[in-house]
Amino acid sequence: MNWDRIEGNWKQFNGKITQQWGKLTNDDLDVIAGKRTELAGRLQTRYGVAKDEAERQIDNWLRTVN
Repeated sequence: MNWDRIEGNWKQFNGKITQQWGKLTNDDLDVIAGKRTELAGRLQTRYGVAKDEAERQIDNWLRTVN
């Protein structure tokens, strides 16, 4: 899956995002608004992970989402 598809259908992916990362709030999802860099930043903040770890988690999630 590529990120363009997620960005274009962000509202449809919100449920899958919160299943994967339950600490993200609805406000977080509104701020992220389909932007991968925003998602990585929010993961860093909510989960206390480094940027490279946040990116790795996103990449892993992209491989599993359909």
